[in-house]
Amino acid sequence: NVRKNLDFEPLSTTALILEDRPANLPAKPAEEAQKHRQQYEEMVVQAKKRELKEAQKRKKQLEERCKLEDSIGNAVLTWNNEILPNWETMCCSRKVRELWWQGIPPSVRGKVWSLAIGNELNITHELYDICLARAKEKWRSRSTVGAEVECEDAGFSTADREASLELIKLDISRTFPNLCIFQQGGPYHDTLHSILGAYTCYRPDVGYVQGMSFIAAVLILNLDTADAFIAFSNLLNKPCQMAFFRVDHGLMLTYFAAFEVFFEENLPKLFAHFKKNNLTPDIYLIDWIFTLYSKSLPLDLACRVWDVFCRDGEEFLFRTALGILKLFEDILTKMDFIHIAQFLTKLPEDLPSEELFSSIAAIQMQSRNKKWAQVKRVLYLCSVCTKFTR
Repeated sequence: NVRKNLDFEPLSTTALILEDRPANLPAKPAEEAQKHRQQYEEMVVQAKKRELKEAQKRKKQLEERCKLEDSIGNAVLTWNNEILPNWETMCCSRKVRELWWQGIPPSVRGKVWSLAIGNELNITHELYDICLARAKEKWRSRSTVGAEVECEDAGFSTADREASLELIKLDISRTFPNLCIFQQGGPYHDTLHSILGAYTCYRPDVGYVQGMSFIAAVLILNLDTADAFIAFSNLLNKPCQMAFFRVDHGLMLTYFAAFEVFFEENLPKLFAHFKKNNLTPDIYLIDWIFTLYSKSLPLDLACRVWDVFCRDGEEFLFRTALGILKLFEDILTKMDFIHIAQFLTKLPEDLPSEELFSSIAAIQMQSRNKKWAQVKRVLYLCSVCTKFTR
């Protein structure tokens, strides 16, 4: 009767405590039966509380998801109807910059990236087709005498060019392996292969460098093939990317030195800990900068970093690095050299987006009234003067 009167019954073997004993055993004493009924009722009450709590949690998650979807929908309308048609006049306004910081909706992300990156190189779709045709020809005949002569004319040995082309094939399979879309037989495998090969022919002085495949892959996910190539080529032509991909040691050291100025300014305790453990920026920054965080962060979070990077330029790459260090400052100050290097090389996969961007927002990119570009320029001139005096 007790069980029939309850409007909720937990699906658990604990309900068996209310069952009568088998006929061949003595019946439960009245006190024990009453105790069991009380225990059962208490379990029912606790189960109801848990169920109610979980229902409230699900309701809250649903409300947050609906709110997010409404926010994204409104943002898409704003970008499509107000900002993109009036890009030149609105892209630098305060309203747009604030909206930009919140993340660009995926449906318009590619358009915004293309406009923000620009096309200073004046690359056309036809030029992409030409470079791709040359790449395909190289893949077919790179070991012939004609290919060898052409490579030598370009200032590269056949071995160098072949190594660069072969490296593309190897790296494509390592690009976002969990997604599978860039693997052999995947829908974007050939597209990624084509863009990287075309770029190798477009910029034989740079060739293919490990890390490029991740950048190209992110662009492919947001743009048509030819537009992705245009954005890719212009993006790699930026001073910071060119310094790293051409392995300009002097410029790379300048970037590291500028980063350390703001590191010490924002996170003095962690900076001192890194210095004590001889942990230099190149150990973790190179991988982050080479792939624009697309390899180190969850893809959706990396795309949001790209959003603001397209808005603020190279400065934001180093501000993001400081934001990551700030977010994990308490953990990192307790680690030694090896564990810090391992942690920063493989960041947590469940890194929270809002927490990271709150941490980035707290970073001040100004040192002694000098901004990033000014600090970098001073350090670069100092390095040039030092080299000249030697």
